[in-house]
Amino acid sequence: MQQLFDAAMFGSTLRIMTPILLAALGGALCSRVGLFNVGLEGLVLIGAFSAIVGNYLFGNVLLAVLFSIIIVMLFSALFAFISINLKANAIVVGISLNFLAAGLTTFALRAIFDVKGAYYDKDMVGLPKWDIPLIQDIPWVGTVFSGHSPLVYLGIIIVIALQFYLFKSVSGFRLRSVGENPIAAQSIGIKVRGIQYGAVLMCGVLCALAGAQLSLGQVTMFTEGMTAGRGFIALVATMLGQANPLGVMGSSVLFGFMEALSIRLQGFSLPTHFTMMLPYIVTLVAMFFFKDRTYAQDALKAGGSSR
Repeated sequence: MQQLFDAAMFGSTLRIMTPILLAALGGALCSRVGLFNVGLEGLVLIGAFSAIVGNYLFGNVLLAVLFSIIIVMLFSALFAFISINLKANAIVVGISLNFLAAGLTTFALRAIFDVKGAYYDKDMVGLPKWDIPLIQDIPWVGTVFSGHSPLVYLGIIIVIALQFYLFKSVSGFRLRSVGENPIAAQSIGIKVRGIQYGAVLMCGVLCALAGAQLSLGQVTMFTEGMTAGRGFIALVATMLGQANPLGVMGSSVLFGFMEALSIRLQGFSLPTHFTMMLPYIVTLVAMFFFKDRTYAQDALKAGGSSR
């Protein structure tokens, strides 16, 4: 048991949960403005691919992340325009975005890199690993919290910042009012569409960071469909955490821990296909027990709450 739940596994949990956390925070912002964004999976996938393309084009990790943010924001703007201006059902638009991302990244992988399935370059440099002074020398604690990419620490900072913004700032109250009652918010002069666009674009930024963490922070390569359902797990984390940043972080840690556990169990001669099911089993169980929560019901009214 001690070999199973050691410091290295908890360190892996922190690293693995970061893409889920960042995407789930983006989904939380969309939920707060009345848009149920099912397209998180597609946005993260586009972010992962565009980060690799940016690194290939510019040879710089920072520029690669910025390139990924710009590309994903364009797709987020497309989602916002169709959902808000054209008044299409946000769930249908999100599902379409997922299919678009899957097909587009597969096509672009062959068009740009002339490869099928995956792209890897041994000379490509991924995100750096930061060793935190003093903390890295503390037994167990240093193994868990030190030696991660900057996006892991940025994710934690964003959680704290969003918690303060949503519940302690005036603009945060306005954003929440748009999702709770857009007609009342508009009647007192709040620019509903502007706030919705801002939330969706910020969701794109967070999904781009999630994708960059996947392709540059963990493996430094891109494979077709490498998100492997993490965007959908992030969607569940959003609902499980009630679109509250701290709650979203808690649920993301749960899913990250289960995925890290499934990887660790593969070293104990358990069938790979069985261990790979664990994160998704937990997702289904979480949906069953929290099916009556408020933000789970938002999926049913997403078509009308954002108008």
